[in-house]
Amino acid sequence: MSGDGPRPVGTVVAVVGPTAAGKSALSIALAHALDGEVVNADSMQLYRGMDIGTAKLTPAERDGVPHHLLDIWEVTEPASVAEYQRLARAAVDDILSRGRVPLLVGGSGLYVRAVLEHFDFPGTDPALRERLERELADVGPAPLYARLRAADPAAAESILPGNGRRIVRALEVIQLTGAPFAASLPEPTPYYPSVQLGVDLDTALLDERIALRVDRMWADGLVDETRGLVGRGLPEGRTASRALGYQQVLRMLAGELTEAQAHEETVRATRRFVRRQRSWFRRDPRVHWLDSAMPGLIEAALRLVPAAAR
Repeated sequence: MSGDGPRPVGTVVAVVGPTAAGKSALSIALAHALDGEVVNADSMQLYRGMDIGTAKLTPAERDGVPHHLLDIWEVTEPASVAEYQRLARAAVDDILSRGRVPLLVGGSGLYVRAVLEHFDFPGTDPALRERLERELADVGPAPLYARLRAADPAAAESILPGNGRRIVRALEVIQLTGAPFAASLPEPTPYYPSVQLGVDLDTALLDERIALRVDRMWADGLVDETRGLVGRGLPEGRTASRALGYQQVLRMLAGELTEAQAHEETVRATRRFVRRQRSWFRRDPRVHWLDSAMPGLIEAALRLVPAAAR
């Protein structure tokens, strides 16, 4: 985390919402309008080399807007929300200290909360963690997910059934604290002044956009990108190997799926993930929702930004 000393004054503009809804396009427009810089809050865009499957903006698509916290970890590095929090707050403070506006952009809800709110993480027990991870390696995520669903249905609803790392962490916290995993998340207390803009789209339109995005990822070379990452340790990466698209292509390369099946499963898994993202962000009454297909989207978003951030 950032230190407890004086912090630069200013407002963080968060652009959140489900995958493929239009967050990146809006963030670039807002950055130009507000003299802003983007801080990435997509957990998979933190990884080097995972470009096509995460829809990471190319340097040209960033249109001159500085982006922070892209490509900071190797694919073998397990994700750490606490480490992300430290790095993201340092980036936000740096942007504010230069008189510019930080735009926190992404669909990883826990990462957004970790930056915007006073948020300390429960401790860990190495022996307990090792036992759970060994069980995960032996039997896969399904039995552990069933146990989590029985112990804490609310936590299970917010975690993908295949996300073994987060399932293990939730079970660890439950066993350590004797309380639901959700109870370990603090009541929201702002760390920065912020405004949260939620970007969404009609479900049928978003489902169609997801299918087109997956088609484009395949056409742009997702399979070859994944093959290249295998040599850099992607299959051993506890977090990166579970990323949508990469997970399915890895199964294809292992002979578990045909290419057509991997493609279709990526579409289905992304749509399921979008439902969970919506559920997470829609629970937060502080998010101002915008339809990304609406006329005057940028103007509507700017009207929600406090004058202090302009």
